[in-house]
Amino acid sequence: MKLTTRGHYSVKALLDLSLQSRLNPTSVNAIAARQGLPPAYLEKLLITMRQAGLVESVRGAQGGYKLAREPQFIYLGEILEAVGETIEPLPSHTPNAEQAEDWVTYSLWKQLHQKLKEALSSISLADLYYDARSWQAAQGEETNFVV
Repeated sequence: MKLTTRGHYSVKALLDLSLQSRLNPTSVNAIAARQGLPPAYLEKLLITMRQAGLVESVRGAQGGYKLAREPQFIYLGEILEAVGETIEPLPSHTPNAEQAEDWVTYSLWKQLHQKLKEALSSISLADLYYDARSWQAAQGEETNFVV
């Protein structure tokens, strides 16, 4: 699996939103500034994630984005899927029936793919939040949050 910029930025943005008040939306520019992301690209990602039901948008001067659900109910796998990331191994490969090695390695990749899907479906934004906070505390950092 190769995580593209699209997937990386999407996870960073939603992790950033997980730290914000559930009552007040956060502007694209504020997220982009905190995380060092290009605002225009981030806006496109957030629109895609809004369409997938991961974030909500609020219009107006005090508008922006907020999580559509609590962080413990948003999973890494669905974030990546929403922005078009794929973890499919050998998507166009058909194993050669005459080669045992080909069938064995194909089977191995399929099993690893299943385990990876299960892992991505079990890691929530809340898990990532606590991991980041633990790392920051171990480093002696204050509670600023840059992923």
